Amino acid sequence: MMAQARQRGTQWLSKGGLRPTRQRVALAALLVGDGQDRHVTAESLFEASQNSGEKVSLATVYNTLRAFCSAGIMQEITVDGARSYFDTRMDDHPHFFWEDCATLTDAPAEELEIRRLPKAPEGAEIAKVDVVIRLRRTSQD
Repeated sequence: MMAQARQRGTQWLSKGGLRPTRQRVALAALLVGDGQDRHVTAESLFEASQNSGEKVSLATVYNTLRAFCSAGIMQEITVDGARSYFDTRMDDHPHFFWEDCATLTDAPAEELEIRRLPKAPEGAEIAKVDVVIRLRRTSQD
């Protein structure tokens, strides 16, 4: 199974034109090795890498995630301007941010309707619209 995860990770890196270094392959295998999309923080990916026995520094995890985003195989979603999540799913889609556990999940895109956006200021164009819907659990007494 681990060999299959590493193979998937290597293929994913090649889609972005990235050289498959040992550390990149190890992190890519954790991200896409089972074929599922992931929302991770650098810290959660660092912890997963440590738990899998990979010796990768937190700085390397940050740099690798940024390289994955630059290569177009991952996208960064910023919540609060302070916390970044990295998403392996590349199509445009909204997210739920669960405030109680600080996790990000996909929201159903087919239920989102944006009727109009404001015009971009002169000399600018809208590059992307990120939709993050913040959720707070209601108490079930």
